[in-house]
Amino acid sequence: MKYEINEKTKRLRYIRVLEKFNTKAIGLLKYDNFDIELFKKAVLKSYQELKKTPSLPLYSEYPLKLQFLSQLILNSIENHSKDFENERKNILKESNLLAKLKNSNKYKKDKHKNKKFNDGY
Repeated sequence: MKYEINEKTKRLRYIRVLEKFNTKAIGLLKYDNFDIELFKKAVLKSYQELKKTPSLPLYSEYPLKLQFLSQLILNSIENHSKDFENERKNILKESNLLAKLKNSNKYKKDKHKNKKFNDGY
């Protein structure tokens, strides 16, 4: 008996692999004693796992930004300056914007905050 994997399940797996790839890369960039060669080696190793998962079209804003960040990391490894500092700052900035986008969905404004009971105390 052969099971067919749902398209939504495949897409979710792809997004999770992208998140894992970005988390590893960003974690290495945040080290105080950052080493570019160690970073390259670790990112290329985790990229092999990313290549195993088939890429699917993404439609939502967060997964698209996640995919963009992954491409930015891979491009910065291939074409980087001598000290890698500008690329490092750019990747960390994009990572922070991505985290801000992900967390923006968690907090919602009180819809009727002025209609709450106020007894004067």
